[in-house]
Amino acid sequence: MSTGVVGPPPPMPCTVADVILELGPEHVVDITHRSVVMAILNRTTDSFFDQGRHWDFDDFLRLAEQHVADGADILDIGGVRAAPGPEVTAAEEMDRVVPAVDALRRRFDLPISVDTFRGSVVEAALSAGACIGNDISGFADPTFLPACARHGASVVATHVRIGPRIADPNPRYDDLCGDVRGFLAERGRRAETAGIPSRRIMLDAGLDLGKTPSMSAELLRNTDDLASLGYPVLLSASNKGFLGALVGTEVDDRTESTWAAHALGIGAGCRILRVHDVRGARRVADLMAAVLAGDERAAMEPVG
Repeated sequence: MSTGVVGPPPPMPCTVADVILELGPEHVVDITHRSVVMAILNRTTDSFFDQGRHWDFDDFLRLAEQHVADGADILDIGGVRAAPGPEVTAAEEMDRVVPAVDALRRRFDLPISVDTFRGSVVEAALSAGACIGNDISGFADPTFLPACARHGASVVATHVRIGPRIADPNPRYDDLCGDVRGFLAERGRRAETAGIPSRRIMLDAGLDLGKTPSMSAELLRNTDDLASLGYPVLLSASNKGFLGALVGTEVDDRTESTWAAHALGIGAGCRILRVHDVRGARRVADLMAAVLAGDERAAMEPVG
């Protein structure tokens, strides 16, 4: 005899398909629950965070070794800062980046990314052994995607309102999340048209790039909207200005805020963390993987 009390329905079996990220032609990782950690390695003298502390090449290599020991999945080399600054020619950028790619490729069996908006630089870096083109301009250089496609490389498309290295003190949007989503959806399609599979295309909302602190917070809060496009989502929030503005901390005191941003992003669908603090990011990523999967072994799957 029925009591009139309706209980919860029985649990349904999990039918979520595995989500695969390809990092160039050699490295594959299941990112259904696990997030990968991309370690930042600057070959600049004016980075907002390290201000050239690791400019000396031996110091640069020691930092790379520490990142690998701390659990980095990807090494990301940048030769030009995103913000305005003294001119760095393409030739100078190559001189900074290409020897670094070659040195890391010889030392570590990890995917190497180059953070550049120039097609000529990504071509040289990929020829030296990199396998990811990380472009903060959203593929403004028409030679960028063809170079990546020829090498079988993966790419990162980043939203920027005006362009890299251009001051944007008063950004305005009709619909912030909609504009960023539309921009990146089009860049994803553009990369696929160039011959790059969707598994090799990552999207980055570009926090702090032509956004106020409240705008960056809104985009972080709506990471799930970007993830719904079907491409892997990269979060680049590490030590950024919006974190300092929101909680009142200087650039050298944003560790906990960065960890919180990582957890928020992963919970909303981000699966690649671009970071300065690899050890902390690795722990956040592993914890979130275990929680999301309901299985602590999910955090331990290596990049293939």
